[in-house]
Amino acid sequence: MFSGMPTVSASSTTSVTERNETITVSPEGIGDIVMAGEASGYAHLAARAVPTVGQLTTAARRAAALLAQPELWPRQYGQWQRPPRPVRQRVPGRMRMSVVALAPNGFVTLPAARPTAPVHGDVLLVVHGRMHAVIIGSDGRLLAVQELVAGRTRVLGGVDGRQLVNTGSEPAVVVRVTA
Repeated sequence: MFSGMPTVSASSTTSVTERNETITVSPEGIGDIVMAGEASGYAHLAARAVPTVGQLTTAARRAAALLAQPELWPRQYGQWQRPPRPVRQRVPGRMRMSVVALAPNGFVTLPAARPTAPVHGDVLLVVHGRMHAVIIGSDGRLLAVQELVAGRTRVLGGVDGRQLVNTGSEPAVVVRVTA
């Protein structure tokens, strides 16, 4: 045992040192433990709920249902952009949404959700068309190709080196929801 270090029993609020001095332990001096679970007065310590994969998927499906109308599709092809207001209003909470339209044989890089923040979730949903996700290594080699099926949500673990390619003969629209 270390000399001078108190020994604390889990069932007792007193401790005894090797010199047989009794020290009374009180939770009064330990404010964080006493206030555990209570709201903090510090805004930067406030707990923020992170959306679950299910919530991200539900938001993507709601957006896709509205984006099924071609008049709501993005006018610019090949660039990620904010969806129209009626679609954005369907996404509750702390989720971000973007949408891209690709011409046949067009491709777009899947950028990081927010470069300064950690990614907590990222889902893709093909609204219309035929798409493939292509993963390219840092050396430029093709690592994987995955088909994105219309109507099925794809949960992404990371987006480094990933591109979306329209492999169909008509325009394709993809919605992305991130936490």
